[in-house]
Amino acid sequence: MKKNETKPSISENETKPESEAASAVVEKIQQLGQTNIPQAPDSNIHVLSIIGQIEGHIQLPPQNKTTKYEHILPQLIAIEQNPKIEGLVILLNTVGGDVEAGLALSEMIASISKPTVSIVLGGGHSIGVPIAVSADYSFIVPTATMTIHPIRLTGLVIGVPQTFEYLDKMQDRVIQFVVQHSGIKEDKFKDLMMAKGNLTRDIGTNVVGEDAVKSGLINEVGGVKHAMAKVQELINLQKEQEVIQ
Repeated sequence: MKKNETKPSISENETKPESEAASAVVEKIQQLGQTNIPQAPDSNIHVLSIIGQIEGHIQLPPQNKTTKYEHILPQLIAIEQNPKIEGLVILLNTVGGDVEAGLALSEMIASISKPTVSIVLGGGHSIGVPIAVSADYSFIVPTATMTIHPIRLTGLVIGVPQTFEYLDKMQDRVIQFVVQHSGIKEDKFKDLMMAKGNLTRDIGTNVVGEDAVKSGLINEVGGVKHAMAKVQELINLQKEQEVIQ
């Protein structure tokens, strides 16, 4: 060792891990609002959250709480390919968002080979409706709401017949998906979509908890424990069918 070089003191080595631990605690407080969170055990059920506004091809302002569909699509592929994951629970609290991005997520969830269960918490509005019904079985908590309304466009709209025809076809895609993946009849869903006076200065319908179940849109009123029990039931049923085959 050269004369000018000095070994770091023991106190310096000891304080470095302490400072790292302190910064980790600060980061947890900033991100989660608390110093410690319960760790979920290794499980065969994956939980996927779709929160806030569903972001499509246009990036939303930073203050918006968003779910980026380009983040969710690879996760769904990974879930399908991972043999350790046997079931999927989707937590929904969304105001809706990009129609094509929402339909893409819905089709992906509907085409997964593993059992899927969704829970509508708080709200499953607009394009959140097809996402909620895309699962094999759907739950809604008693206080959650679902807003059903026609498709809308923001920004410049060219007032020509082709524009309205395109909108009509896009709306029909949403209607057909919801009808095919839930127990609601097409006429009933269109009535809810086009109802006047239910929403302030608007058309559409806001259904709450039990009303969503009565209309056939959602399978059952329930929360987390019901969803976890149901997905495990579907997993066991799928295993039994595979054994029989």
